[in-house]
Amino acid sequence: MNAAFPIVLGAVVFTLLLGIRAARGKDMKLEQWTVGGRSFKTAFVFVLMAGEIYTTFTFLGASGFAYGKGAPAYYILCYFPLAYILSYWLLPAVWRYARQHQLISQPDFYARKYDSRALGLLVAVVGIVALIPYLVLQLKGLGIIMATASYGLISPTVAVWLGAAVISLYVVTSGVHGSAWTAIVKDTMIFGVVAFLGIYLPLHYFGGFGAMFEAVAAAKQGFLTLPAQGQSIAWFDSTVLLTALGFYMWPHSFTSIYTSRDEGTFRRNAVISPLYGLLLLFVMFVGFAATLRVPGLSGGDVDLSLFRLSIESFDPWFVGVIGATGVLTALVPGSMILMTAAMMLANNIYRGLRPATPDADVARLAKLLVPVVALVAVYFTLNGGDTIVALLLMGYSFVTQLFPALVASFLKREVVTKQGAFAGILVGVATVAATTLANATIGTMFPSLPPAVRDLNTGIVALGLNVLTMLVVSLVTRRQTALQPAE
Repeated sequence: MNAAFPIVLGAVVFTLLLGIRAARGKDMKLEQWTVGGRSFKTAFVFVLMAGEIYTTFTFLGASGFAYGKGAPAYYILCYFPLAYILSYWLLPAVWRYARQHQLISQPDFYARKYDSRALGLLVAVVGIVALIPYLVLQLKGLGIIMATASYGLISPTVAVWLGAAVISLYVVTSGVHGSAWTAIVKDTMIFGVVAFLGIYLPLHYFGGFGAMFEAVAAAKQGFLTLPAQGQSIAWFDSTVLLTALGFYMWPHSFTSIYTSRDEGTFRRNAVISPLYGLLLLFVMFVGFAATLRVPGLSGGDVDLSLFRLSIESFDPWFVGVIGATGVLTALVPGSMILMTAAMMLANNIYRGLRPATPDADVARLAKLLVPVVALVAVYFTLNGGDTIVALLLMGYSFVTQLFPALVASFLKREVVTKQGAFAGILVGVATVAATTLANATIGTMFPSLPPAVRDLNTGIVALGLNVLTMLVVSLVTRRQTALQPAE
């Protein structure tokens, strides 16, 4: 046994104990379990929302994408600031409405805003379908981190099962409180570890950042520029837009809005968060350094680049520290995702079909569903082969379809009807699902189109169809309502 193993295992045990302890002194009724009694201060809201940047995507996906794709990875740096600018105006409005109507989930918002239980059910289904690959992403990353950081003493399969059991236990016990407390520890650790790796490795192996990029550019021609086709400028711009609009559309991020005690928290976070997001640049530095130091990784193995370079560069005890930090980046977001998915199943699917169900029964059912959702995610984790970035982008394409109806709900005039909102979301999601299942893109379906159109992210095309459908159906249904005779 090397020094890394007990450190990584200790992180898992610590996360479990801290998560369970967070429930002490609190009555875990539905509102307390899901949105923390709407009492969280700025620090907790910050780590739940801005801290959502730093998942296993940070540790593995960003570095792996930089390692495998080069310049297209820059999109990761661009969409966070745009999302935070949007949040400055959007999130306070969402918070005020949710607090006024005592909402506890994202589907509740749409159902109440549009006075449509059917729309709430649709939003719940879309959210759950999108959250499963996001939870798979966390468990997949956890398996990679624990297996690699423990030098093979823990297999990826065992790590996935262990992680699912840990987050299930403390989610059932503490709900959002456990996620908030462990998120503070996670973000503290990731700040130090990511900054150190991103600065030390380029300096150690190349003598500086400029020298590193010069070496990469010389060894891999065109690697640091966007290609003319495929992941081109058109793909880049459309992907940045898709992910910026969808950033707060994830059901667990949306629900985190409800936990705040005041709306000023969101404006303060919008000012600070872009600087916090710059830490992702250091993760990408590690990926670029690894392209020359640990060459030859391909497919899903590109997500191993950060740890392969770390094992080559540091003693086992420090690899254990890196692994412990990585474990937290999987368990903390995973707990929020798991809780939100289980809660939507109970509150918006089950109670949506049986509206008379009391809060106590909904809370009990949600907790029972936590391990069920975890088992589903474990199955897909152990039977899927997509890279981390691919999983994330697929989920983004789904949740971003909820954005147009959200914005339309705040317009003073009723531009969008409930039928229009429902139809738009349905068309957008169906487009994403069909192209994903067929493994198709705009380019493969319409190869004669110019590159500027052919390379567009399929999710943004689906979003365009969503908006068009929403407006047309709204126009038709408004006219039909106007033509109906008054009783």
